[in-house]
Amino acid sequence: MSAKVLDTKGRFRGKIVSFRCSEEENAALDVAVQLSGLTKQDYIISRVLQRDIVVQPNPRVYKALKDRLELVFTELKKNEEVATNSDLLETINLIAVTLNGIKGGEV
Repeated sequence: MSAKVLDTKGRFRGKIVSFRCSEEENAALDVAVQLSGLTKQDYIISRVLQRDIVVQPNPRVYKALKDRLELVFTELKKNEEVATNSDLLETINLIAVTLNGIKGGEV
């Protein structure tokens, strides 16, 4: 009989939940997870349960924000019709909300 493994908050997580998504959905999820600083598991659980995502500023989150902002800037330089690129606009909005939250402002 194996011992129960508890997470950092003392919870036993014995249920496995899986789902399928498209490459585009997975890429968008990966970006949101990176910018949140959470694990993918914690991010998905928080979103499904409609909990607020509280970003804890740390070097990893800062680097993810910086790298994503550089990618957005590169795309903006290449693409004059940004208004038609909804994925890019969603990323810009997510970065703005995150940076505003780190700064302590209101969205």
